[in-house]
Amino acid sequence: MKKFDQITKNIEKNNGYLFCSEIESLGISRTYISEYIKANNMEKVAKGIYITNDTWPDELFILQKKYPDIIYYGETALYLHQLIDREYSEIIVCVPRGFSGSRLRQKGIVIHQEKTETYELGVTTVHTSLGNTVKTYNKERCICDLIKNKNKIEIQNFQSAIKDYMRTKEKNLSQLVLYAEALKIRAEVMKYVEVLV
Repeated sequence: MKKFDQITKNIEKNNGYLFCSEIESLGISRTYISEYIKANNMEKVAKGIYITNDTWPDELFILQKKYPDIIYYGETALYLHQLIDREYSEIIVCVPRGFSGSRLRQKGIVIHQEKTETYELGVTTVHTSLGNTVKTYNKERCICDLIKNKNKIEIQNFQSAIKDYMRTKEKNLSQLVLYAEALKIRAEVMKYVEVLV
């Protein structure tokens, strides 16, 4: 297979995105990659990441590719799970303790640092509105985080997310309680479970 064909196939697999590191791992040199980018008039959206003319830039997906350790958190996670009606007002991510978030903060991204033992609790993948896969917490973990941080979120979003979650058939209350115990907020979570279920 010709190198340009290999690159095209890889871009198709990645929904219109070209990741230079991924192409290089196929044994294709930077020179070929640069030629391909110029020949196809691709747009640079981040360092080492380009998109085709007909691809809409997906900020959550691009950010996830640049920083694989981030997990979407708070309002951003609620939006990804369609537990709030409005789009997030700011991007909020969770990172492990010790993660240097200065570059993310410069981009206006809100960072929440989590203890190592609970950082990966409830991690899942979801599709963004543009169909790309990103990491976030599952609905149960989102609800626990929401209750834990209720003073930091708009009351309308708080109520909407709790009610929408409690109404859904896919809710997993036993998992919700397990997460609440791990996050040391069981009593607070149980108040909402008892009232709304």
